Amino acid sequence: MLGNNIQYLRQNKNLSQEALAKALGLTRTSLSGYEIGKIEPNIDVLKKISKYFSTSIDSLLNTDLSQNTGVKNIGDDNLRILAVTVDKEENENIEFVPVKAKAGYLNGYGDPEFIKELPRFNIPNRPIGTYRAFEISGDSMLPINHGSIIIGKYIENWQDLKDDLTYVLVTHSDGVIYKRIKNDIETKGKLTLISDNPIYQPFEVYLKDIKEAWGYYAHISFNHPDSQISLSDVMENVRDLQEEVEGLKKTRFKKTNNFGS
Repeated sequence: MLGNNIQYLRQNKNLSQEALAKALGLTRTSLSGYEIGKIEPNIDVLKKISKYFSTSIDSLLNTDLSQNTGVKNIGDDNLRILAVTVDKEENENIEFVPVKAKAGYLNGYGDPEFIKELPRFNIPNRPIGTYRAFEISGDSMLPINHGSIIIGKYIENWQDLKDDLTYVLVTHSDGVIYKRIKNDIETKGKLTLISDNPIYQPFEVYLKDIKEAWGYYAHISFNHPDSQISLSDVMENVRDLQEEVEGLKKTRFKKTNNFGS
């Protein structure tokens, strides 16, 4: 499985064995050995391959990637692999899609190289799942203001889209949008998208037009008109909080071990 997956991912990116080996810091002989199953890569090599192709080690080892048996793509009967990035401890990051990157995201959401270029951060102790953050524009979802950041959890199946809840939808015709929904996919093959601001009329989007769906998990909002807070400030504060939590965990662990001894 591993050898076939490496070969599939390499060929899918139109890379020769020599080019991929160079990118990974390996010899061509070693890479060839991995692909034909004569050599088993160690964990460090697996991490390099995983990071380069933005796929998990578990998928490399246990999933036939050539059959696209990955995450279900909303709006398509086929299955695909969701491109994500991971930190140094193999935890999935939360990639951030600012307004200026929305047009590019519509074309590059499935491209690992595009996803790698997005800003990313993490939130401690979030539930299991894949998350992404989107900056919203306009006033259609008041009281969530223009410039707020919606953090969404990836929805694998359209049947999990619930009436009256809010989602970030990546659509072919309308781009990246944040709306409340009514799910009529099973009966009519479409969603009705509803704005919380009543001056905006509901509209419909068909299943075939939906590329991704992200269920609301949390949001970051800048309500004060004179606020000087930037995304970089928010991300830095989140990183500081994460480091502080990790430090507290280590301190607690150390005290527990000392007590036990």
